[in-house]
Amino acid sequence: MAVYAILSRFSPQAFTDPSEFKVIADKVSAEIKSRCPAVHWRESYAMLGRFDVLDIVESDDLKQLERAAMIIRGFGHSATETLVCTPWKEFIASL
Repeated sequence: MAVYAILSRFSPQAFTDPSEFKVIADKVSAEIKSRCPAVHWRESYAMLGRFDVLDIVESDDLKQLERAAMIIRGFGHSATETLVCTPWKEFIASL
């Protein structure tokens, strides 16, 4: 299964009180589970810097991965950047 990193940056208008973020995160998670069953979450991290969240996901369905990123953008009021991740040993072996 392919591994992807989804980097997200919140819009300044996404929420006014940080406690509102939990409600948004729960809504985004439920929407992705419902509409993107081929996207499997491995881990999520809060980040400081250019991006606010890093989600590590797996999927063999690129269309569902794209849909998940759009759900994060729409429901999560975020800009996203999605990167494919190749395990280091596989990358080295392919050289």
